[in-house]
Amino acid sequence: MIETRLLQYFLAVARYGNITRAAESLYISQATLSKQMIDLEKQLGKPLFIRGKRQITLTSEGIFLRNRANDILALMESTESAFSSKDDPLSGNLIIGTAETYGMAFLAQILTDFQKQHPKVTYQFVSADADMIQEQIDKGVIEMAILMAVNFNQNYEYLNLDYTDRYGLIMKTDDPLARLDTINVDQLKALDLIVPQRSFIGHQTLNTFGLDYSLLNVVATYNLILNVTHLVKAGMGYALCIDHLIDTTDSGLTFRPIEPIMHLPLYLVTRKRFALSPLASAVVETIRTMVKTRKENVNRQDLIFKSR
Repeated sequence: MIETRLLQYFLAVARYGNITRAAESLYISQATLSKQMIDLEKQLGKPLFIRGKRQITLTSEGIFLRNRANDILALMESTESAFSSKDDPLSGNLIIGTAETYGMAFLAQILTDFQKQHPKVTYQFVSADADMIQEQIDKGVIEMAILMAVNFNQNYEYLNLDYTDRYGLIMKTDDPLARLDTINVDQLKALDLIVPQRSFIGHQTLNTFGLDYSLLNVVATYNLILNVTHLVKAGMGYALCIDHLIDTTDSGLTFRPIEPIMHLPLYLVTRKRFALSPLASAVVETIRTMVKTRKENVNRQDLIFKSR
């Protein structure tokens, strides 16, 4: 069995690509670290490094171990965090997977209030596409996630957060289309589009909105919307994205929603038949209560409006 200490040593070497720098970061001697890595390779029976004169790179086996080591150490950290305090079970670090969504504004307030009540709680947010986050949920590294669900999986529990993200185009303010209040779906076919790499390709597809991806002229894909603004300003194309993710004030850019409305509901996702930590359970229940209260308030306001 590989010791966690060896995994930490290995990840340091993989990160720095240099035994001397890795040893300095670990506060151990270069000779000790070199021997530990040689012993690790002998234990696994596979070469993990390609040793150059100045740089060390990973073999395919080394890359595989790096990915697994990160998952193993993250899982151990989250497990230890769940048992970190006998006096207050609502303490420690909670890892939350998130998609890029303006719905985080609603969730942020809930989590902030929860943290004020339980000051020993810390959060770690992991932003990635749905497939990557669900993989981390399956491994137990992430206990809960905020995702836009399209294809429901029977292995997960979904709590509808009663919030939807609306899609549209980011464009230059002097663009002719900026004079319109909305952009018709059919107009997309004639535009150079910059689309989210994973939100619409693969797990969540444009077909969800009745669009044939093959008929669109996609000139680029992205995973970080902030970088896309520079492409739009340069005239590469129109960025398909969620409303409110970019502050277009005094930016030379503007957002126009798409009609018919393109939107996806937001869900709190956890794994079925998986024992959540006391901290994760408490946070999930707090979110569930707040969502229920929010819905009741909206329904009450609708009744008042209709009675007038």
